[in-house]
Amino acid sequence: MHEARQHSEARARERRHRLAHEAARWMSQNGTRDFQLAKRKAALRLGIHDEACLPRNSEIEEALRAYQQLFTDAHDTEHLQRLREAAIDAMRSMQVFEPRLVGALLEGTADKYAPVQLHVFVDAIFEFDDFLQRANIKAVQRVRKLRIDRTRTFDFDVRLMTVEGVDFDITVMPRDFLRQAPLSATHEKPMARASLKQVLSRLGE
Repeated sequence: MHEARQHSEARARERRHRLAHEAARWMSQNGTRDFQLAKRKAALRLGIHDEACLPRNSEIEEALRAYQQLFTDAHDTEHLQRLREAAIDAMRSMQVFEPRLVGALLEGTADKYAPVQLHVFVDAIFEFDDFLQRANIKAVQRVRKLRIDRTRTFDFDVRLMTVEGVDFDITVMPRDFLRQAPLSATHEKPMARASLKQVLSRLGE
């Protein structure tokens, strides 16, 4: 009985590992951060339909990081450096809004499809829209629902734009959220965020 249970658990771990790496491969090649869709695609491709074998988002993110370390070429490295430089330039220009870098670029899982993701903080949304207008930057308006704790969600204004060939995804938050990061979809803990000073420190500049 004990050996049978061990065998079953080992098989489930092996399947979860395979699913995590297949989901990571699919995400990297398709430029998405939709973990649930990636799990479904991986399960379908591998013919694994046991819900108990589905990997956690954090396992897929770890596999994604490993995948990109293996398959990142010189062109990809150059592109990531361009994204980092664009993020720094944007954060410098937006210092009045106390910008924070978030997402794949900060976490080390950015690929050629990844936008620069920022959080900026305002007393009123028109402040940021006025800033964009003065800079002659056209942005698409969206709303994003994020969890702020285990029981509550909040609708945040989002501005999507392309500046000098680099895509930006900027979530505009009330200033109170400077002290309270929304929960990450990966691990349901407060989202990792970095100030300009922290970004420069990470890059050794």
